[in-house]
Amino acid sequence: MRHTKFSTAAALSLLLWTAGPHMAHAQESPLATLAWLAGCWASETGEVGSGEHWLPLAGGTMLGVGRTVKNGKTVSHEFLQIRVNAEGKPVYIAIPSGQKEASFVAILVADGAVTFENLQHDFPQRILYKALPDNRLAARIEGLRNGALRGIDFPMKRVSCDALVGKPS
Repeated sequence: MRHTKFSTAAALSLLLWTAGPHMAHAQESPLATLAWLAGCWASETGEVGSGEHWLPLAGGTMLGVGRTVKNGKTVSHEFLQIRVNAEGKPVYIAIPSGQKEASFVAILVADGAVTFENLQHDFPQRILYKALPDNRLAARIEGLRNGALRGIDFPMKRVSCDALVGKPS
């Protein structure tokens, strides 16, 4: 009997060991495919200090913050979160300065690209991120505004997080 328990335990251990990488992959968060977004991104068209900072995936969320600087002053900011909803899809949650929280569900998650959508939101209805060569990022918001299709591009480049801070005031 003792030999049977040992054999069963050994077989189970071998099975788990050989299945380990597959099981780990099966349990990997759907957000792991968005790891490329983590880091600091400076606006290529805005003032120093404008851009986004995304923390790496931890605890089932990616947290981010965005800031727009004009004439040396922060004119808007946004607290951001990406997490998995009850249906297992990534969802982008934004709390822009002076506005209510809005959620957008991923409709496309590809290698180096993601599109989130909420057709019930006023504007934007879609938020897109795409990794580009040379450590660049194309961010875009788009949708209908006053009945017209509108899109706004936010070209960014990866920088050290210290560079995103800019000069002290």
